Amino acid sequence: MAQARSLLEDLGAGTLPHPGGTLLAHLRRVRSRLAGWGARPALQLAGLCHALYGTDGFPTALLSLDRRGEVAEAIGAEAESIVYFYAACDREATYPALADRGSGFRDRFTGHSHTPEPGLRRDLAEVTAANELDLADHDPEFRVRYGADLLDLFHRFRPLLSPSAWADCLTLDSGGRSRHPRATDTSSG
Repeated sequence: MAQARSLLEDLGAGTLPHPGGTLLAHLRRVRSRLAGWGARPALQLAGLCHALYGTDGFPTALLSLDRRGEVAEAIGAEAESIVYFYAACDREATYPALADRGSGFRDRFTGHSHTPEPGLRRDLAEVTAANELDLADHDPEFRVRYGADLLDLFHRFRPLLSPSAWADCLTLDSGGRSRHPRATDTSSG
């Protein structure tokens, strides 16, 4: 965890504006939420580092893909592969059927599609839910604009989500705000 935090700080995540403060604060909250759901350490690390390569919704990359090896050294190969998978996700092509057995995944970096194994799809759903819930908690405009869509997305992801993640998703009210106590916890991560 310390190496991941150091890497993020060195890359400027603590100075990059993001809803709820800085990108680093957001990443810490996502990791904290995953920890609260009982996620394994590799998934927590992936949540902490999920925006390293940019995402389909946050195009600012802190690190280029040719440095994936450095990331793997800092957070481990399993966590790095989840970070890449999350960053590479073409959301429009992938999210609608992610929970369907045998559904495809479109890599926005390569343009290729493949069928990921179920564990990786579960990891993607968990990091996505933690990320989106944090955004809804800290960005009123995002919450108003996308709250209903998030509820729909979480319902589609339900078969992939852990019971704790699903329970947290259900706390999203019709206005798109999470009512979960961990939503404002920034002490760990």
